[in-house]
Amino acid sequence: MARDVQRNRERRTRGGALKQLPWRNYRNPYKPIEVLQEEQIERIHDASMKILEVNGIEFLDAGARDRLKAAGADVESGGLRVRFDREMVMEHVAKVPSEVKLHARNPERSLIFGGNHINFGSVASAPNVSDLDRGRRPGNFADYCDLLRLCQSLNIVQFIAGYPVEPADIPPATRHLDAHYAAITLTDRIWHPYSLGRERIADAIEMILIARGIDREQLAREPGIFSIINSNSPLRLDGPMLQGMTEMALHAQPIVMTPFTLSGAMAPATIAGALAEQNAEALAGITYMQVVAPGCPVMYGGFTSNVDMKTGAPAFGTPEYTRAAMAGGQLARRYKIPYRSSNACAANAVDAQAAYESEMSVWGAVMGHANMIMHGAGWMEGGLVANFEKMILDAEILQGMGEFMQPIVVDDDTLALDAITEVGPGGHFFGVGHTLERYETAFYSPILSDWRNFESWREAGALTADQRANAIWKQLLVDYQQPPLDPAKDEALKEFVERRRREGGVSS
Repeated sequence: MARDVQRNRERRTRGGALKQLPWRNYRNPYKPIEVLQEEQIERIHDASMKILEVNGIEFLDAGARDRLKAAGADVESGGLRVRFDREMVMEHVAKVPSEVKLHARNPERSLIFGGNHINFGSVASAPNVSDLDRGRRPGNFADYCDLLRLCQSLNIVQFIAGYPVEPADIPPATRHLDAHYAAITLTDRIWHPYSLGRERIADAIEMILIARGIDREQLAREPGIFSIINSNSPLRLDGPMLQGMTEMALHAQPIVMTPFTLSGAMAPATIAGALAEQNAEALAGITYMQVVAPGCPVMYGGFTSNVDMKTGAPAFGTPEYTRAAMAGGQLARRYKIPYRSSNACAANAVDAQAAYESEMSVWGAVMGHANMIMHGAGWMEGGLVANFEKMILDAEILQGMGEFMQPIVVDDDTLALDAITEVGPGGHFFGVGHTLERYETAFYSPILSDWRNFESWREAGALTADQRANAIWKQLLVDYQQPPLDPAKDEALKEFVERRRREGGVSS
């Protein structure tokens, strides 16, 4: 009985009016689904090596090309193309740690990426934002901060994936300073800066040092931020991204190397061809990181999907997307590198399409054994919109997945033979002691789903899922509590932001 009470206390926490699962560090107990046979993985690997050897990758940064040339890559004279010998690639890829722990300013929010660890993040980089009350609008700082508050309020959102929405009403040269300060002070989660040049990363490094009260040596030992690198598919890495990833590598902070290989547009109109291109671009970026700083942490990002061949619009949550997510996990495991996937959908409203496409995406990520799930909560319109109601719908999906990954306990207590004997043939279990001890916590309790019968649902207003989600996010913002931060650190952060603002922020 005492064990049951303790288990019940641990199963859920109450944040204001919302009853939700507690904060957890999740591990995936299931074997990954392998959609490709070993021989097929090797054929994709070989095709990727041929792409790197014959076609090469354009590196749009002279400093990066110089580093690669010094390391033995074949850099085109007077050009941008870099070709890689496969032995060089595999030598450098082998230096990547198979696991990395990211340290949050609140140590209880630190996360491990690698092995069977799995972590869920927020939507990132949407240029627009929407909700049922105010409709669709350009990204702005007020909504950016409210989305951060929602992330902090939802236990299942374990890290902040960049800017949940772009705060476009702040000048670009100083936008990152305000965005980073808000991420640090409104949440206690891991967050990530954008690798748009060296200066933004350098400022992020300074701010995380202040927030955690550590020096550069400790940050190198205990990384605290990550950044996403998207190649300009096909076969190109742009200058600002390369400069940012160089700065990250020099400080031993991980990047997540993620080609944006849309099959039929920026990649061949076959999943195999798109995966070969994804793999080549990912390995080229990972190799470069190891050239800059051997042994620095890196993650392998998979984001292969397809386009609608009638319109050219990106499609997500498709069967192709789901299979590619699982295949990407197989490739990442071949190289023993932590793996990133995403929750993505192409829906324009928080409707059935939004739900089933996201569910497909999340299943592909989870059963592909992704360690990092980007865009876990709030993504809409193929990434063009961060939506408040969708964040709640996605939190339900992610919570369900989190509970799905909890082990089934099989012991004398859970086998319930005494209860079965007590009820006997033709009875029911509603009133027996075994049930009464567990009636509040026996099963997953949703935050969004309405399980009442039709008559009760209609009498309560007949609210649809998006309408219920609207009420939930509003209540979460009312109940939001800002996480504590040492006042001296807060003051130092403000002083740094003001100094950099006076200096003009980034130069370009």
